[in-house]
Amino acid sequence: MPLVSQFFGIKIYMYWAEHYPKHFHAEYGAYKVLINIEDGTVIKGHFPIKQLKLVSAWTEIHKLELLENWSSARNMGSILQIEPLK
Repeated sequence: MPLVSQFFGIKIYMYWAEHYPKHFHAEYGAYKVLINIEDGTVIKGHFPIKQLKLVSAWTEIHKLELLENWSSARNMGSILQIEPLK
């Protein structure tokens, strides 16, 4: 599972040949969530509110890059790194 980005202890991952809806995986310590790229909602899992807000902001900033990575991953293509939240 390629690491797409990492910031403030949060790790963002994407898998190849993933299922719909378009999403990515985020981890913070023992917490794990699946985030819908299209609308930023949590599909599955739990995250502390502060970290979830950071992931939401990052998702909004990098939505186009995430969608490009998603399309590439669905076709077993490369998954590129995305700038972390600063």
